[in-house]
Amino acid sequence: MDGTTNETGRGGSSPNLSKRTSKILVVRVQMLDDTITMFQIQAKAMGSVLFEQVCQQVNLLESDYFGLEYTSSENVKFWLDLEKPMNRQLELSLTDPLLRFAVKFYAPDPAQLEEEFTRYLFCMQIKQDLAQGTLQCNDKTAALIASYLVQAECGDYVAEDYPDHTYLSSYRFVPHQDPELERRIMDNHKKHIGQSPAEADLNLLETARRCELYGVKMHPAKDPEGVPLNLAVAHMGVLVFQNFAKINTFSWAKVRKLSFKRKKFLIKLHPEAHVRQTFRGIGGMGGMSLREEASADADSQNNTMSDVSSSFKASEAAALNVLFADSQHEQKKKLPARLSPPPHNNINNNIGNTSAKSSNGPVEGEMRRKRHPTEKAYYIAKELLMTERTYKKDLEVIDLWFRDELNKEEYMPEEVLTLLFNHVDPLYEHHTLLLKELEHRMAAWEGRTTTFTKGDVHRIGDLLLKITSKLELYNRYIEKHRLILEKLEQSFKRNKTFEQIYRDFETRKVCYLPLNTFLLRPLQRILHYQLIVERLLKHYEPNHIDYNDCTQSRMQMENIITNITHNIHATENFVKLVELQRDLVGIDNVVNPNRQFLREGCLQKLSRKGFQQRMFFLFSDVLLYTNRTSGPQLQFKVHGQLPLRGVMVEESEPKMGNQFCFTIYGGNRALLVAANSQEEKDKWLEDLVQAVQAARELSDDASRINYFSLKSCSSSEEVLDKTGAAEDSSVGTNGKERTQQQRSNTTVHVCWHRNTSISTRDHLLALENQLSGYLLRKFKNSNGWQKLWVVFTNFCLFFYKTFQDDFPLASLPLLGYSVTSPNERDHIQKEFVFKLQFKNHVYFFRAESEYTFNRWMEVISSATQHSGRLRLFSRKESETVSPRF
Repeated sequence: MDGTTNETGRGGSSPNLSKRTSKILVVRVQMLDDTITMFQIQAKAMGSVLFEQVCQQVNLLESDYFGLEYTSSENVKFWLDLEKPMNRQLELSLTDPLLRFAVKFYAPDPAQLEEEFTRYLFCMQIKQDLAQGTLQCNDKTAALIASYLVQAECGDYVAEDYPDHTYLSSYRFVPHQDPELERRIMDNHKKHIGQSPAEADLNLLETARRCELYGVKMHPAKDPEGVPLNLAVAHMGVLVFQNFAKINTFSWAKVRKLSFKRKKFLIKLHPEAHVRQTFRGIGGMGGMSLREEASADADSQNNTMSDVSSSFKASEAAALNVLFADSQHEQKKKLPARLSPPPHNNINNNIGNTSAKSSNGPVEGEMRRKRHPTEKAYYIAKELLMTERTYKKDLEVIDLWFRDELNKEEYMPEEVLTLLFNHVDPLYEHHTLLLKELEHRMAAWEGRTTTFTKGDVHRIGDLLLKITSKLELYNRYIEKHRLILEKLEQSFKRNKTFEQIYRDFETRKVCYLPLNTFLLRPLQRILHYQLIVERLLKHYEPNHIDYNDCTQSRMQMENIITNITHNIHATENFVKLVELQRDLVGIDNVVNPNRQFLREGCLQKLSRKGFQQRMFFLFSDVLLYTNRTSGPQLQFKVHGQLPLRGVMVEESEPKMGNQFCFTIYGGNRALLVAANSQEEKDKWLEDLVQAVQAARELSDDASRINYFSLKSCSSSEEVLDKTGAAEDSSVGTNGKERTQQQRSNTTVHVCWHRNTSISTRDHLLALENQLSGYLLRKFKNSNGWQKLWVVFTNFCLFFYKTFQDDFPLASLPLLGYSVTSPNERDHIQKEFVFKLQFKNHVYFFRAESEYTFNRWMEVISSATQHSGRLRLFSRKESETVSPRF
């Protein structure tokens, strides 16, 4: 590895005995932004303790890609061995030790990392690699990468602020930086206007990963003739370079075994490889010699990289072994997460020069040690408390956070905002008091307070009656909520200042869902209260002290539940149309009072270039087909529309390897499309046939909906009387091109990435299936369990450290995942564990009780397309999962 400029001078002397045996070790860790953080740790503590402290300090979840690096007094780099005590790390000075936090495993496509903070750290590592000369590339590529770094840090290029290239002179992008290169960087910077820091990071990662030496760390070697070579490890295998030109690759698929004996590093290949590679040490600088011979014994079953001697120390060999072992998976399993606002100030906020005490502790068995009550009523009541915490936080998004943003500006739409807050304020105040009472009641139920007598403790019905006593607040909100939504949308279109504030607020971390979704929360909350009451009544005997209160609560909620079920379908439809209006480019008038959203999702559409992925949107009056725009925002340009009254659908024979084909005829157009499964095909066919039939049954007056106004729409469909028309593959953009960072966990985005679809029926089911609480999470290849506060809503899991946190650390969209119980091969020896899996992504979650486990399985199954227990979205079983409204 190449050296880096760090404070390593103090590490040159041998550590004395007193220091080595001291109880507390003060360790300096240099982060990727060059800030230094001090950590206190016991000298006998394992390296993993320090690494976990560092990850907790920066709120890093996807930690498997990173490590801690240090340099010995002989200028040899080592990775900290997480399984060894600090005082037994090879050549680590215990006198004022300095370690560097760095990327250890370079993801083959870092732009696919699902947590933005992880991508930001990768960008910082690439910045270091470029500046230190580790990432070798031509000047054109270096200038492009550097320009993205400038865009992320400085924002848009402004000629008044940056009259010439000298504003870049304070940066050190490459070792050979000169004015000519700075002018190239400036020219590229001018082209990035409108890119947010997150978008610039994505473009940087995409550019860097295409470099041949991305993630490659060179280790010097020599062949028998003394010609210098370089060896490196990467995700594709062991690489051999001459200077910086790659001359050989030993794929991981061919590597059978690795071993390190004394100074010999041995690589055994699988029997089908009939070449023996030999590396020999040449001493001194620790170089290696390389010899390649034809195998004299073709029948040998042990083709071996033998007689290897190098400067790799044992710690480096251990690091290589870890990399080799995990390379079969290419990436460690990680927690996907939603995009959060740009974290570029996050490191500075979280990493200071203060001592960081470890919060690391075993969570194994934590739930059992608490000795909670075991009766089912307790866990039902606890579900009420957990979800009430989330509900209060959701109300705060509107009543506190959004209001605070609006108060900073003038010329806001006062009428609708007054209407909004006059109806939300009383709800927030009521539930703030209610939550305090719930917290106190559950503390008493768990024996953490003695304020109540036992009869008063083991009940929750009296608090449910307090909720129903305030139903008038909800009736007022239900009466006005549609008007509030419509007026907000009108203000969004008419008031540019309000539109900008609205868009900016939706990119903030605290607004983890579209803002309109939070306005639906009061309606959804009443539905959940009803479910809690029903579960308690089903559990209680009629003579239970809580039975009468629960019965009375149910009776008082009947009228408002009827009112909600009558309104919520139309409201959800309106919110969905508003969301699509902002996601679709090149059309107007998506929001129409007579238009119903039916289904959205991906289909493969046949064009002259073959089958290509397209996004389809089915409404009650029209079918749209779209393609993703080329910009960093995930928007879709409409290529065509088919009014349903003239549509015919028929099944088609498999074509070009696609088994699940069908044809959509409309006017003079014929679209041959293919679904990714028989189930997806059945869903589309059923919804299309029903929608077409319903559209034809409408009277002429009722069917006269204003169809979309398409802006320079170019389609790739096959026109029946103009066969052979070329596809317009250009991707246009709206005149109001969005520059804000966009949320990546909305259903339209997830359907595109997971190649699936979702219907209005599924959205209505999602309204009933929301849950919050603590879970223990474990990755497939890790041993420990991590305790997280988890919120399930809108087909997605959101992860927090605690319920007090204002915004999630990450998210996991569940469309396309399966939820099952672990099997024997998973080696999970714990109770109440469920398994989530999508392709190679596997996560385990552990609940605290059987009731809680069943509830999580129930709600998550509603969002997973294929479950090992129940195929919830199969129309053959639709009666099982019909929504209540």
